[in-house]
Parts: sequence; structure tokens; C-alpha cells
Amino acid sequence: MRKIAIALLGVVALSVAAVAHAPEKGKNGGQQTDAGNYHAEAVVKGNTIDVFITDHGENPVATKGFKGMAVLVVGGKPQRITLAPRGENILTGTSPVELKAPIRGAIQITNDQNETVQAKF
Repeated sequence: MRKIAIALLGVVALSVAAVAHAPEKGKNGGQQTDAGNYHAEAVVKGNTIDVFITDHGENPVATKGFKGMAVLVVGGKPQRITLAPRGENILTGTSPVELKAPIRGAIQITNDQNETVQAKF
């Protein structure tokens, strides 16, 4: 009986963790998820991906000095896209192939103090 209760607790904990980190819709209409101390919202249009960076209070985070790498699954194959700062709180990159929402993959973000976080979509 005790083993069943522990197994059931484990399943519940895993399902709660999965729901807590599920991408949400952000202010710009893209997928949003946690990335360390940030929220990352990915918006794709054509061959371009824009990643809006905010803090957990939804305040823009200046991306000057930031860099990033998106590794997305596109057409069943991994696609690496280098991200660079653009505007106040955006990292942007261009893919050689068209990107479609919802995206699947991960985005690695390195801030201006060389700290790296990851957003999983």
C-alpha cells in the first residue's frame, strides 16, 4: 500500500511540474515560458524568430550584451538559429527555412554577465 501511495505521489508531482512549465501565450501573441530569472516569449513570422525577454513581473529586460541560440525542430530536423539583441528587450534570429508556430525545441540565453538560462518549448 505504501509503495502505491509513493508511486501515486510521484505521478502527481510530475504532472504538476509539467503544467507549471507549459508554454503560455505572451503579450506579443507568442509562446511564453520560464527561462531562469526571465520569461522568454518566442514569436515566429516567416524565417524570423523574435524572443522577447521580461522579468517575472512582465517588465522588459534590456538585452544589450545578451546573446542566444535557438535549437528548434523544423520539419523533423534540428535547426540552429543564432540570436542577437534588437530593440529594447528582444533577441532575434533568421532561419534558412520557414518557421511555424507552435515551435518545439529550446532557446539558450546568455546575459551580459555570462549567465546562461534555457527556455524549453
